[in-house]
Amino acid sequence: MRRVLVTGATGFVGRTLCETLSKSGYLVRASLHLDRSTPDWISEKVLVGDIGAATDWREALQGVSLVVHLAARAHILRDSAAASYVETNAEGTRRLADESARAGVKRFLYLSSVKVNGEATVDGAYTSSDEPHPLDDYGKSKWSAEMHVRRIAVSSAMDAVIVRPPLVYGPGVRANFLRLMRMVDSGWPLPLGAIDNRRSLISVWNLCDFLKRALEHPIASNRTWMVSDGEDLSTPDIIRRLGRAMGKRVRLIPVPVSVLKLIGAATGKKAELDRLCGSLVVDMAQSCRDLEWRPTLSVDEGLARTVLWYRSTR
Repeated sequence: MRRVLVTGATGFVGRTLCETLSKSGYLVRASLHLDRSTPDWISEKVLVGDIGAATDWREALQGVSLVVHLAARAHILRDSAAASYVETNAEGTRRLADESARAGVKRFLYLSSVKVNGEATVDGAYTSSDEPHPLDDYGKSKWSAEMHVRRIAVSSAMDAVIVRPPLVYGPGVRANFLRLMRMVDSGWPLPLGAIDNRRSLISVWNLCDFLKRALEHPIASNRTWMVSDGEDLSTPDIIRRLGRAMGKRVRLIPVPVSVLKLIGAATGKKAELDRLCGSLVVDMAQSCRDLEWRPTLSVDEGLARTVLWYRSTR
């Protein structure tokens, strides 16, 4: 039985990934910030404290052949955000990758972000071969982490696999997607009917199935992969499908996008409106072809499962 260390094991993606790996025969070891109860899918746990440039990973890496690094800082709303992103996402990843190589880990899988590519697509979908263009502190820290992982892999016997997902949704989703669900659930008319964009997204179940494939497939080694649910939707499409899953009547008012952006600028919600109105799509054709993978769930199935979770929290 192969032992895999999963960081962020009790987080949004980690909970589902640990279940996926355990059901596939892996012995799952979780690194934890603080001691806490863990689900049955986790066989072992090791406390490592804060993740950063000085984290001691020796105990966590004993007997480990595979590492999946999910833990990261995100959604920090304070002046010190940039430094926190660098310490955890960039330097913390560098430290773990370096210690993993020294411990004889065979494959190191790093969950990065499409934000390494940029914030929006105009002429076509993002691919893994595009020149990185991260714009915010989070995206820049993830790009720095990727570079650390690649450099360490090149100078060691450890394989490195990098995965850049777009928006991930599922049980426990927060931020903009949760706000969108609440808006749909409210039943109020939404002024988003004139938006004509395309957004890639991926359910946590499809993402974790892909991560398992990338952890195992020999061709995944030392490459970067893009992944999604395989169906790119407009913001109005997402709202309509959420409405169907919720059994809610959706009323979309066609307010011009230019007006929405003016409102966003006036109310301090420019970034949120830009994401709702703009396009961000990824090209996962190479991932499907080379890794012989297809999404296990459709978008509608993923949204329906997410709505079930949402209802359970009301």
